[in-house]
Amino acid sequence: MMATAEPSGEPEPMLQSAAFDLLARRYSVGPKYLADPAPSATQWQRAAALALRAPDHGGLHPFRFVIIDDQHRPALAELFAEHAAQRGHASDAVDKARSRAFNGPGLAALVGRVQEGVPDVPVHEQWLCIGAALMNFLNALHLMGFGAKALSGPSVADPAIRRAFCADDETLVTWVLAGRPIRKGEPKTGAAVSAVITDWLPR
Repeated sequence: MMATAEPSGEPEPMLQSAAFDLLARRYSVGPKYLADPAPSATQWQRAAALALRAPDHGGLHPFRFVIIDDQHRPALAELFAEHAAQRGHASDAVDKARSRAFNGPGLAALVGRVQEGVPDVPVHEQWLCIGAALMNFLNALHLMGFGAKALSGPSVADPAIRRAFCADDETLVTWVLAGRPIRKGEPKTGAAVSAVITDWLPR
């Protein structure tokens, strides 16, 4: 009888760590460093497919992505401008707000749908799923050669903008900009790995 091999205790490396190394080079890329082309419809869909691999206790799918086509950016620009005007901004600031609708070759909105009172799936788990979906979406764009960045700001809380994207039980979470990076992303200075992973010590 053929003997079975003993497990080594170590997972098999995937693609000789190529995917890991590529993901380790993902950094947010701001709109001024993004050039054409934008992701195609197929590429947006591939990114959304990877977002669906986020941990999702209960299979609630508490997120969706809305792609803003170039022909609809002027309408979004006016929503941004109206929001800035309502906040009492001067005309130059209103114009700047209007221009933000044209940031990045590709633009998507992340919409969340968090449900209260779901058995065994508390609200915080649903928000974790939304965050994980966003990260998978950004990672997918990076793996396809795009730079991307998530940006929120006051616009996501504006009632008129929210109504334009969301149902009554949904939240406009953030915008995602994507395009061809014209500058290598750089990591932000911050905590070392040792600051974010430790061993548990019983008290």
